[in-house]
Amino acid sequence: EKICRWDKALELLSVLGDIKLEANSVTFNTAISACEKVSEWEKALHLFCVMAQRRVECDVIAFSAVISAFQEGGEWEKTCRLLGIMTQRQVEMDTIACSAALSACEKAGEWEIALRFLEVMQTTRVAPNAVTLNA
Repeated sequence: EKICRWDKALELLSVLGDIKLEANSVTFNTAISACEKVSEWEKALHLFCVMAQRRVECDVIAFSAVISAFQEGGEWEKTCRLLGIMTQRQVEMDTIACSAALSACEKAGEWEIALRFLEVMQTTRVAPNAVTLNA
């Protein structure tokens, strides 16, 4: 059932141009989140790149959804790179992005990097949650 909704989200996004509607951050974020839910990190990243190409604002929700998709796919290095881009663009980190990054590093056995993320959370005043503390 989830896969059907995921396919529908991407289908609806692709049809918007045909009916003279512009995709915005909400429509892209919804499609990226749908990809994340079914561990389709490649498609989530593709949509994120399309967002940037179309000059749609890549906000904390978009970043967090792609980072969560990377985490689901075991792509801890990509998670780290995207957090770096987030910092460069001065997009404020949130608990979801940091928790996903910590979890990705934990699953990969990269505990030293996970500890650095905890330090970043402290300096940026991002509050940990149960997921963060269990990673």
